[in-house]
Amino acid sequence: MDEKWVYHFEDGNTRMRDLLGGKGCDLAEMSNLGLPVPPGFTITTRACRRYLSAGGVFPEQMWAQIVAAMAALGKKTRRGFGNPAQPLLVSVRSGAKFSMPGMMDTVLNLGLNDETVAVMARATTPRHAWDAYRRLVQMFGNVVLKLDNALFENILSETIAGEGAACDADISAAGWERTTAQFKTLLRKETGQEFPQDPWQQLELAVRAVFDSWNAKRAVDYRRATGIPENLGTAVNIVTMVFGNIGWDSGSGVAFTRNPSTGEKSLFGEYLLNAQGEDVVSGARTPQKIETLKDSLPRAWEELVAVAGTLERHYREMQDIEFTIESGKLWMLQTRNGKRTAAAAVKIAVDMVREQLIEKETAVKRVMPAHIDQMLHPHFDEAACQAATPIARGLNASPGAAIGTVVFDADSAKEQAAESAAVILVRPETTPDDVHGMIAAKGILTQHGGATSHAAVVARQLGKPCVTGCESIRIDMQHRCFTANGRRIREGEIISINGTTGEVYDCEMPTVAPHFEDQADLQTLLAWADTVRRLEVWANADTPEQAALARRYGAQGIGLCRTEHMFLGDRTAQFQAAILAKDETEFQTILNDVLLPLQREDFIGIFNEMDGLPVIVRLFDPPLHEFLPAREVLVRELGAMEARGDTGTTYSRKQKILEIVNDMHECNPMLGLRGCRLGLMRPALNRMQVRAIFEAACACTRNGITVHPEVMIPLTSHRNELIHIQPLLKEIAESVMAAQGVRFRYKFGTMIELPRAALTADELAQEAAFFSFGTNDLTQMTYGISRDDAERKFLLHFVEKGILPENPFQTLDAQGVGVLVEMAVVKGRQTRPDLEVGVCGEHGGDPKSIHIFHRLGLDYVSCSPYRVPVARLAAAHAVLDEATPL
Repeated sequence: MDEKWVYHFEDGNTRMRDLLGGKGCDLAEMSNLGLPVPPGFTITTRACRRYLSAGGVFPEQMWAQIVAAMAALGKKTRRGFGNPAQPLLVSVRSGAKFSMPGMMDTVLNLGLNDETVAVMARATTPRHAWDAYRRLVQMFGNVVLKLDNALFENILSETIAGEGAACDADISAAGWERTTAQFKTLLRKETGQEFPQDPWQQLELAVRAVFDSWNAKRAVDYRRATGIPENLGTAVNIVTMVFGNIGWDSGSGVAFTRNPSTGEKSLFGEYLLNAQGEDVVSGARTPQKIETLKDSLPRAWEELVAVAGTLERHYREMQDIEFTIESGKLWMLQTRNGKRTAAAAVKIAVDMVREQLIEKETAVKRVMPAHIDQMLHPHFDEAACQAATPIARGLNASPGAAIGTVVFDADSAKEQAAESAAVILVRPETTPDDVHGMIAAKGILTQHGGATSHAAVVARQLGKPCVTGCESIRIDMQHRCFTANGRRIREGEIISINGTTGEVYDCEMPTVAPHFEDQADLQTLLAWADTVRRLEVWANADTPEQAALARRYGAQGIGLCRTEHMFLGDRTAQFQAAILAKDETEFQTILNDVLLPLQREDFIGIFNEMDGLPVIVRLFDPPLHEFLPAREVLVRELGAMEARGDTGTTYSRKQKILEIVNDMHECNPMLGLRGCRLGLMRPALNRMQVRAIFEAACACTRNGITVHPEVMIPLTSHRNELIHIQPLLKEIAESVMAAQGVRFRYKFGTMIELPRAALTADELAQEAAFFSFGTNDLTQMTYGISRDDAERKFLLHFVEKGILPENPFQTLDAQGVGVLVEMAVVKGRQTRPDLEVGVCGEHGGDPKSIHIFHRLGLDYVSCSPYRVPVARLAAAHAVLDEATPL
């Protein structure tokens, strides 16, 4: 049986998204709901994949099915494709499974030629006919023949200027006829080809162009940025044309059933009278707010409101709809789940539960971890904004604060961002070809365009602050600058844009952290997530302040307290004094009199903040030389002092430090005397730390604080290391509790960060009551690469070239490192069934990695305090995705 490549709208439904793409299945669904959809059909995504894999050859029978479908379409519309007397005109539009706004190609008004334009002129108006024809020639030249759209826009600007028109809606029929002729001359000059007069040739080339656009650079960039798989392909939708540019009782628009920036339950969008759809999103004309349609075309407004309500109730999701009004009649051209900001995503999800449209689990699954991350990003300080004067104001298209240097093209934005520069992309208006620069930029500012323009829609999807329609700025692309309020801003100068208010500043504005506790909808959603997830979420915290922050963000314990971090900054000199002690007696004195009190006070603060929750304290891990000056610096300083003849006390002290640094020097210090090895060689350090931990825990217990200390011995590779060191430390713990007359539960465990530790986990579990995976080091050891060196030199290149699917330091390598983790969990629990197992590496805050840890049966993940809300949601998603896998 021949493959079915083509489906009429009435033959499809929303469950066929894989085959018909998002646009096709939703056009079919709207048709089945009885909504006003122009007749049409969809060529499947499978046909696209077959076409691309065959090197641009249509699948067998596909064209015959298209011809038959066009004939059926002609019967429905009482027109004929290629019929000069009653021409059928269609649009050819892309539509992948997942929405990719503007990333792939569309051709409108297909079927027009020199003969049928005259027929259309008699049926409607000459101005409308020639306007439609010039649009077809321009789109065909750009999409199919790959001419730079700027070539057409230059001619268009000349037409507008020549007629003294304010915009393209004011151009006469004669003006559009001249423009069409100029466009066709441009095609002939630039490509050596005539604009095809045969509608069937137009259709074939347009379908090929849409298929090919799946692999266009902008589409590839967008998929990589948003995580859309590369192997899906796009469907092609052939839709009977309806015209919004017939006159002032016609128009086109885009609307959202709720506000995509705030989540407010009210129709939000824009439209233009006497315009086709691309005019609204391109920024070529300033659109009107959707609510004014009730005054312009009240009947169409009432229909639109009713259709929007029907769609939202049917899909139980906020919808982004595209419509055309032809001579007063409403037609629906598209519906899809609307892109929205993080704040809107949370509000809409929570509101829809309250409205009994969806269940709590559905709400939790709809909000992405990236949304939570965006909501916790800093925003501009309100007091500073009130005190400063913005140089311009535009539309608050996508909220958030962005600071960076101005760049005027997407390539520059990408190049500078690759060098770790923060940039703001400033454009007259963005197009899909700018998407790689939008991805790289911290924020986007456009002179033209509305709240549903390309820049606004894509920025909201990417979570980028964006100000559009900033008409008070004047961009001079030739001189790479823009002017605003008498101020000239050149490329490379710093600006700040406030996507929440639409304001632009010519300076670096101060930012403040968001108030997590004040975000009621977010708190509600995360509370729902907490009832779903199995994994606990703990935090990495080294100070009482970080512990307090972690608890406010919902952490259920501290999974990593890095004690070496407690001696950075102002305390480095005190720790250096211990390292530089002249003998063991002085060393022990400094430990007891200086370092022990500092550690004890730190732990008292942390235990107080984490009352009732577990706290895992990792004993010293880095090499001691990290607390001393670099050898090269010391040699240079001593040489300079010798040259000056300065060989006094300071010189002698630096010489002593250099001797110790030389003595401690290691060729590969990260594989040298660190972790438990340091504890075994200098046991007094670890004994001091354990004494501080347990004295602090005793003090807190006496004050009514419930403590659950867990001591982690790092970098173990052999059971014998624990056999030698752990009894000495337990002895300290027991002696402190006995001396103070206080008892509480505690644990000693180890950090699994070496492959051998994972391989012999059953042996380690005989000594360790808990495992905590240090997946940063475990990844380095498994891959045999240094993270700092690799990311700087080759790792990102490997990811870009597809040599590695992902950066293994961002997302856990499930097939390599993940297997070691799984092996350690299984072997460890075979020895000790109640073994507590968690992860404290950076992977603990990565949503994809959290799914892996959930599957492997870990008890908790631990991450930065700021990532705790993200991890709470991701852990819930892991459960929900297990129940309803994608």
